[in-house]
Amino acid sequence: MRHVTGVKPAGEWMAGDAATVTLAFDDRHRRRIKLTDDAGAEFLLDLAEAVRLEDGDGLVLDTGGIIAVCAAEEDVLDITCDNASEIARVAWHIGNRHTPVQVLPEGTLRIAYDHVLEAMIIGLGAAFERRQAPFSPEPGAYAEGGHGH
Repeated sequence: MRHVTGVKPAGEWMAGDAATVTLAFDDRHRRRIKLTDDAGAEFLLDLAEAVRLEDGDGLVLDTGGIIAVCAAEEDVLDITCDNASEIARVAWHIGNRHTPVQVLPEGTLRIAYDHVLEAMIIGLGAAFERRQAPFSPEPGAYAEGGHGH
């Protein structure tokens, strides 16, 4: 079985003919686990420490190859407001619930779909779109370097 022993951050390696593995956000923070790439071939992720994998990262195989990480499309809510103060207010309420959030261009907020949070967003008067899209929330203020590796 192929073994992954390292990670190259997105932008620091050339994709070329790399195999791919598509993972949801909750599956992209790992240290050791048996996975299957998108072509159906198994491999063992075997890292010294747990790493938060991002879309475009390269999993370095002990044989010298690389498997590209792809962020899976997930059920998310993209949240918008009419002005900066309203989006800040919504962001505060989301953060108050310790919910992971991704900040998109133009200040749009993305969260994993949750019917309770959807009701809260409606109650706050924000607009939202439920869709399928990759989800990569902010790593948090105490994460090392913001990328995890």
